[in-house]
Amino acid sequence: MNNIDAKLKSVREVLDKKKYFIDFFQREYKWERKQIEQLISDLTTKFFADHKETDDRKKVQNYPQYYLGPIIISSKEDGNSIIDGQQRLTSITLLLIYLNNLQKIRQDQDKVTTIPDLIFSERYGEKSFNLQVPERKECLEALYNGNGENYKAIEKDESVQNLMERYNDIQELFPEDLKGKALPYFIDWLVDNVVFVEVTTCSDDDAYIIFETMNDRGLNLTPTEMLKGYLLSNLSDNTQKQKLNVLWKKKIGELRAISKDEDLEFCKAWLRAKYAETIRPGREGAANEDFEKIGTRFHQWVRDNKNKVGLINEQSFRDFVEKNMSFFVDVYVEINKAANEFNKELENIFYINERRLAPSIFYPLLMAPITLQDNPETIKKKFSLVAMYLEMFTVFRSVNYKNYSQSSIRYTMYTLVKEIRNKDVNDLAQILKQKAEQIDQKLDGVKNLRMHGQNKRFIKFLLARITSHIEEKSGISNEFKKYINQPFQIEHIWADKFEDYRDEFEQKDEFENYRNKIGALLLLPEEFNQSYGALPYEQKLPHYFGQNLLAKTLTPRCYEHNPKFITYKEDSGLPFKTHEHFKKKDIDERQELYQKILEEIYNLKVFDEITQRGKNVPQT
Repeated sequence: MNNIDAKLKSVREVLDKKKYFIDFFQREYKWERKQIEQLISDLTTKFFADHKETDDRKKVQNYPQYYLGPIIISSKEDGNSIIDGQQRLTSITLLLIYLNNLQKIRQDQDKVTTIPDLIFSERYGEKSFNLQVPERKECLEALYNGNGENYKAIEKDESVQNLMERYNDIQELFPEDLKGKALPYFIDWLVDNVVFVEVTTCSDDDAYIIFETMNDRGLNLTPTEMLKGYLLSNLSDNTQKQKLNVLWKKKIGELRAISKDEDLEFCKAWLRAKYAETIRPGREGAANEDFEKIGTRFHQWVRDNKNKVGLINEQSFRDFVEKNMSFFVDVYVEINKAANEFNKELENIFYINERRLAPSIFYPLLMAPITLQDNPETIKKKFSLVAMYLEMFTVFRSVNYKNYSQSSIRYTMYTLVKEIRNKDVNDLAQILKQKAEQIDQKLDGVKNLRMHGQNKRFIKFLLARITSHIEEKSGISNEFKKYINQPFQIEHIWADKFEDYRDEFEQKDEFENYRNKIGALLLLPEEFNQSYGALPYEQKLPHYFGQNLLAKTLTPRCYEHNPKFITYKEDSGLPFKTHEHFKKKDIDERQELYQKILEEIYNLKVFDEITQRGKNVPQT
């Protein structure tokens, strides 16, 4: 192999006015929300560990570097082919586009003007993105120009859809405390102090040999394997050592059946849930503590904190693997299954996963109160209590336009991990009930809640939650999973025809504001919207009776020969009513109805109800 070069390069050095293309056989951009969340968390944590408000901009160049990993490039006459690293380069490009858009709306003049050169270059009036994938150009232009919410990614390929979703994730997850004075400092640090090892070759053959060597050859010990090595090395009985090695491999195999890196995520969640004591405070320049160290080098953390973990003699090392690790793998797998497959007994875990709460937050919280002595029913109760609180927390914050990204709530949630660790069901319920009661504002924001470009997913979640809840209370099975999926869309009860509503609105923006209020929205199949969406309300009304119960409640027929719903309406006192016409006041009434349904769903009494489950069931 000739002319192979490996250098440490910053984001600026890698991307500044350079062109890269990606071979057709590896063009898919596959990063998920969890990778974006981890990237933003890692970058912002590293930045804030060194940044002080009193620093001037020049001091940023002396902040420590952050290593993003290797990239492998095959250099050719017509450009550079990315052999390995396109996921990270694409994600960094999305982050740069977001930061550039964020700068556009800043009032002050303290901006970094060189970001566009890292995203695209322009010659003879034609814009050319530095990552040159023709299928993505239109999408990247929409994002760069701030028109992403109007771009129809659903009609495009998988990579383009992922680009849009990950950009939306960045919008949601980027911490508020970086959007002000610290923003140009962070951008300076990102482009000059975040680095790759760029391996450049002059042929694809050499590049792929390097790629294969880096990924497939040699003994590449993972942190999990190093943790196993440390634990088993403290056993003197080779028979026991072999037995535990077999058990360890079996349990790690169960985790890797979920995903190839799930064993790493399990170890972080398990150790944080059961053993971490200290958290890095939010103040400037604070050092990483237990929770943060576990996230980066958990195998080393266990070795350094063996007394904290309870590893004091040979028996404790054996129990740590045979009883503790084995038990909590089963707990973790059960959480993962409930998060991805709707299970009525553990429905709230599915809901918090749908709300896209960071797994690095909710897995440790769900595992924290569980003990080795808990039976399956106790575990389910503890899961339900924690997940119900987390759903309330995410919904209350979203309703009131507050962020709950990992970086913004990590201190609060990791502190809660310690508070609920190993608690019994009754104590856990009381702690979480009190925490829920102390959440500011709660559902007050529903009064003015409306759909906009960045909260469509949340609005769909609320509509699915409301619809499935009132159906379940009326004797119909829970269909939340059906409603949250693609065939169902958010339906505007009002057609998008301002001229038909001039009797109540002088300005179109006021009409749009009312039209997008949650009280003026339903969840209906796509084909319904295509067939009836543009019709006046009075013509659509009879057709609503053939849809879900929330839509039916608009119609007179819903209140005839429907005994279970009528009983629910009377017992709950909810202000359901038919709407012969649908004016501003009708939207206000539906808005109030939706709020009261949500108040019923997120009532503090639910914590008491969960603790009482099964207590009055006759024994057989």
